[in-house]
Amino acid sequence: MQVMQEGQTIKHEMYGLGIVTASDQERTAVDFDDHGAKLFVTSIMTAELIGEAPATPPMTKRRRKASTPLKPPRKPQQRPLPPPAALKFL
Repeated sequence: MQVMQEGQTIKHEMYGLGIVTASDQERTAVDFDDHGAKLFVTSIMTAELIGEAPATPPMTKRRRKASTPLKPPRKPQQRPLPPPAALKFL
């Protein structure tokens, strides 16, 4: 298999349909619809090319969780001190 363009749609026999996210002489990364992101060795990868690569690669469909505001650190709960032990004088 040769280097593919980012955004190229492929069909892999085990993982199904996916979109190429990165590709060079050594590795090809593909984001599959049902199996998530996978990394392949380009020279031994087998997949069927589906259509042409888009002029501009599509945005990834996975989004990060919305960031939540940071909570202030919790202060350790202070416990009341036990009453002082009775002192014994000798």
